[in-house]
Parts: sequence; structure tokens; C-alpha cells
Amino acid sequence: MKAIKILLAAVFIFVNSVTKAQEQSRQFSIIPEPEFVKVMPGNFKLSSANIILYDDRNAELKFIADQLSEKLKVYTGYKLPVKKLTATAGKNQVIFKLSDKLSGVGAEGYTMDISSGNIVITSNQPQGCFYGMQTLLQLLPVNPTEAANIPALHIQDQPRFSWRGSMLDVSRHFYSVKQVKQYIDFLAGYKLNTFHWHLTDNQGWRIEIKKYPLLTSIGAWRKRSLIGHFEEQPERFDAVPHGGFYTQEEIKDIVAYAQRKYVTVVPEIDLPGHCTSALAGYPELGCGENPGPFEVKDKWGVFDDVYCAGKENTFKFLEDVFTEVAELFPGKVIHIGGDECRKTNWKSCKYCQARMKKEGLKNEHELQGYFINRIAQVLKSKNKRVIGWDEILEGDHLSPDALVMSWRGTTGGVTAAKKHHDVVMTPTTYLYLDYYQGAPYLEPLTIDGFNTLERVYNYEPIPSVLNADEVKYIKGVQGNIWTEFIPNFNQLQYMAFPRLSALAEVAWSKPEKKNWERFKLKMETEYSRYEALGINYSKSAYQVSFEMVRGARTQKIQMVLKTQSYNPDIYYTIDGTEPNQNSNKYVGPFNVNPNVKIKAATFKNGVQQEKTTDYEVK
Repeated sequence: MKAIKILLAAVFIFVNSVTKAQEQSRQFSIIPEPEFVKVMPGNFKLSSANIILYDDRNAELKFIADQLSEKLKVYTGYKLPVKKLTATAGKNQVIFKLSDKLSGVGAEGYTMDISSGNIVITSNQPQGCFYGMQTLLQLLPVNPTEAANIPALHIQDQPRFSWRGSMLDVSRHFYSVKQVKQYIDFLAGYKLNTFHWHLTDNQGWRIEIKKYPLLTSIGAWRKRSLIGHFEEQPERFDAVPHGGFYTQEEIKDIVAYAQRKYVTVVPEIDLPGHCTSALAGYPELGCGENPGPFEVKDKWGVFDDVYCAGKENTFKFLEDVFTEVAELFPGKVIHIGGDECRKTNWKSCKYCQARMKKEGLKNEHELQGYFINRIAQVLKSKNKRVIGWDEILEGDHLSPDALVMSWRGTTGGVTAAKKHHDVVMTPTTYLYLDYYQGAPYLEPLTIDGFNTLERVYNYEPIPSVLNADEVKYIKGVQGNIWTEFIPNFNQLQYMAFPRLSALAEVAWSKPEKKNWERFKLKMETEYSRYEALGINYSKSAYQVSFEMVRGARTQKIQMVLKTQSYNPDIYYTIDGTEPNQNSNKYVGPFNVNPNVKIKAATFKNGVQQEKTTDYEVK
């Protein structure tokens, strides 16, 4: 009996401790999920009495400390002093320091120890302290306050992948310097470290090249833009000229801004196709004897206009362009596109055919390989590596140090990894963030596709067909936002959020640390953060979806209602009327009859969260 009592007491203590830990864990929400978190007793009180200290052996830590002070000023209304760390540590301090004895966190990882006395963020490299700061900011209460309690924790954290990126297309629609910087802030807040900047395409050239001024005086502007989807007939256009470009000084400013956030800017200059905006100013770069005239495209899609692969002046032009580009971007990698290059003009161009004969190329696909490899050699001479979409594998002559961005599914990534090329996984079917994220009839027009929050979150970047040696070539992941149907920054935010949060956890967190149910719970806090920051996020995760099933016992048709939100309150009707909180509350699958129209919506705190969805049972 005594043994049983002891056992019951032990069980009670265990259950009670687990419950307390769960309750404490609900007090904070960290995205992406850290590698290790241990809840400790107590809290650190954030107040005007705090001091931020930095290890002055590295000047970058002062920049990080200053950034934290500025962010806390916006949050609390007061600015905390920033001082050098001395040997005598006291209380009420937030400390950033480096250590050459810190193991298990790599170059970008960190440890964080929060107690009632102070907060200490330690890393091997400054970027680790920066990422620790992002975690600390997520531990603050959502709503700004003069004083806040931060839960005592021990965190050890490091990223899974070295390339954690997002691409923004500024060719189809132009965004201001201020907006680009704000987008970089979004990435940095989620510990994403690569900003892929799609600067040129058929619809606009967005980067100043001093040697070729017509690229921006002509190529940066289109007369009008397509209205509606490009498959719609007849085509409709607005009457509003659209354009803009970034001066080299503005680009330097943006790159420097990103560097302070530990974000590497990777510019993309698209070739051999997607280049009509360049040909509009310099038509001699096209195929044939007297090519052109060309106009900056006013509609979306893929076109026959490409650079001529047979003319030497094409390569001279591109070498000049990349000479200026390489000087503007200190990162080691430059993107050259390489996708969707139609070969129609090459097949009929005497210059291209002569090039193929001279170089012993069997077909136009090998000619593309030749083109890509020549540009890769240009960039190599400038100490840059080339990266391109997976079509750069065409021709089988790709430079060994080239990186491949796998977008047409995972096949390109698998092929590249097996050939020992570094790979960034960005398949359309999971990581194109310009695709629909909710029911298309409730969402803004997009190009197509369907990538919900859950679908993005559940993506696994390592293809199962790769062996242990090949896996090491998968360097990371990237979410892409093409902007044909995203005309302004407000809508850009809608498409990016909340899916950037899911991308962040795919890119940073180890698979065993990911949990969809826990992520949904964390997102409830994250949505509140979006609202506090004024971010125009999508609430599509609250949309109700419908699934017809058969009852296990009766085999009768039943309806299952689902959302991608945590523990939602769903109300529905079966008479076609709009649901409210007086309607049927969903508690589980229910029987349905033919010729019934079901309408359903999610509510939180008495407020409907998203538009009503409906389903008609035939």
C-alpha cells in the first residue's frame, strides 16, 4: 500500500509538472521553432532600469545592441542605454557576447539564458546574436507596454539550412526602396538570410546600368498592364503607364541595410530569355539581321524574344552589365535566370546556327548550355558563383561550381545533387507564395496553383531518393513571390503572410522539432503580432473546408468541417443562410442529405474570422 501511495504521489508530481510546463509554454510563441528550449523558474522584468551590454571585441555586436534598443523604444516608449560589456556583470542587463568555446550551434546559432537577473545571448559569430535577438523580441507580449515579464528560459538553437530565402519579383510590379527594406525586415524577423531580388524581366528592367542608360530610360517603363488573367479572352488592359528602377546609390543603400540584418541580397539578371525589357532599348541584341523593334511587354507570360546566342556583342553587353552588378552586390552568388527560354528564334537565326556549328553543339538545348556556361565564366572571373533555375542543367556542360534552384518540382534538384551541384529547393507545388492560399472564389486573382499554410509548412526539402553523400548538396529552401497579380505592397503582404512563417520553420527547424498542431497554436499569437504591426495578412487559414466521408457504422454520408487554425469555433447552416453564433456549432461529422447547401464560418471572441465558405451536396 505504501509503495502504491508513493507511486501515485510521483505520478501526481509528474503530471503537475508537465501541466505547469505546458501552461508556461503557452506564454510564448517562437517561430521558427528552436532546437532546444527549457523552461526555467521566474521571469525577467523588462523596464526602464534595464541596460543593454555588448562584447566590444566585435563592432557588429554594437549594431545589434543598438537595433534592440531602437525596437524596444518603439515597443515600450523608452530607449535603453547601450554600453560595453565589462568584467563585472550586474542585474537588469541584456547581454550580447561572443564565445569561441560555444559548441553545437555553428556559425548562425546561439544560446539564450533568461533569468530574473539578466538575459545573456551568446554565439560564435555576430549573426547568432542577431538571431537570438529575434527570438527575444518574440518573447515580448504582443501589445506594447512600459513593463513586461519575459519568461525565464534556456534556449540552444541553430538553423537546419544555410540558404533560407525568399524571392521578390519587382519587374512585373515595382516596389519602392522603403517597401523593399520593409520586406527585408520581414525576412530578418523570421531568421531568413537570403533576399533573392528578381530585377529584370520582359515587363521591366529595374537596375541602373551606367554604361547602358536605355535599359532604364526605355526598359524600365511599360505603357499599360494586363487586367485579369492572361488566359482570359478578349484581353483587357488598363491605361496606366507602369515602371521605375533603382539607382546604383539606392541599391547600395538597400544592400547595406540588408547586411545589417544579416540578409544576403542575391540579384537576378534574367537570361537568355525573359529579356524583352533589355531588347526594347538595345534591339541589336536580338536574333537575326535587323531584329526588333521591341516594346516592354504589357502582359504576362513567356515570349519568343531572347538574346541572340550567336552574336559576340550579346556577350560583351552581358559582361558589361555583370561587371557593374558584381560591384554593387558583395555576396558570392549572382542569379542569371536561365528559365523558360524559347528556342524558336535561335532555330531560324543564322548567327545562332553558325555558333552551334562552330562549337559542335547538337541542338538548341546545348546552345543554351553554352550560353549559360559563358556567363558563368564571366562571373567566375569576378569571384562570383552563378545560380539559376533548373533549366541551366540543359546541355550537360554546367560549370561545376554553379548552384541550381529547383523550381519545376524536385527533379531538377535531384539531378543537380547527383551531379554534385549545390541546390536550393523552391518547387512551385509547395513554395510559390503567389499561388492561392485559400478557396479561389474568396481570394484575390493569382496565376494559379494552391499552396495553403499547411502545405507550405509540411514541405520536406530533402528528396528521399538522395543518398547520404548527395543530401549534403541540398543547401536550403526558398519561397518565391512573382508579382504579375500583386500590384501593390498591401497585397504583397497578404500573399506573404502567414506563409512566410511556415517557410521559416521549414528552413530553420529540424524535422523532429516541427509539429503542425503546435504551429497552429503559435500562429494564434502570430496573427495578433501581425495586427499590432499593421501587417495586412491573409486569414485564409480560418476558411472552412468540406470533406465528405461515410460513417464508420452506418455508412451514411457525413460532412467533416476543417480549418487550418487552432481549435476553431465553427458554425454552420444547412439551409443556405449565413452562419452566425446562433447557428449549429460544429462538434464533429454530421449526416447530410442530397440537395443541401451548407455554409460555414469560423468565429473567435465573437467575431467572424474569414469569409463564409459553402458546399452544395448534390
